[in-house]
Amino acid sequence: MSRDNKPTGPSQRMLRVGELVRHALADMFQRGDVEDDALHGAVITVPEVRMTPDLKIANAYIMPLGGEHAEEIVAALNRHRKFIRGRVAPQINMKYAPEVRFYVDDTFAEASRIDSLLRSEKVQRDLADDDGDDN
Repeated sequence: MSRDNKPTGPSQRMLRVGELVRHALADMFQRGDVEDDALHGAVITVPEVRMTPDLKIANAYIMPLGGEHAEEIVAALNRHRKFIRGRVAPQINMKYAPEVRFYVDDTFAEASRIDSLLRSEKVQRDLADDDGDDN
């Protein structure tokens, strides 16, 4: 909580429902319930699902194994949103099923970019210079 008593991050309920939706989506993708040519043979990972505070929208971040054709797969999943919502609803046991929106998860690419920056010669040189400055 911040000074004005407003929550600064997601509530426990948002996190719990997000995990339920994530597991339901992962199970559905593993079984291959969604039939679309773009999804044929794709292994899809669901690293995170973020819920809106009213729990009406689930933003699912997905990444196909290897990262290939990610945009096509996201477009295919968004085309089948109503079907997916109908399959997720019974598994999460809520009064109203959230609308699911799919996005490409770029956290792996961002982590790789940061890692390569930290391993760059310039950063290594700066770290080596800092070691001798301890007085």
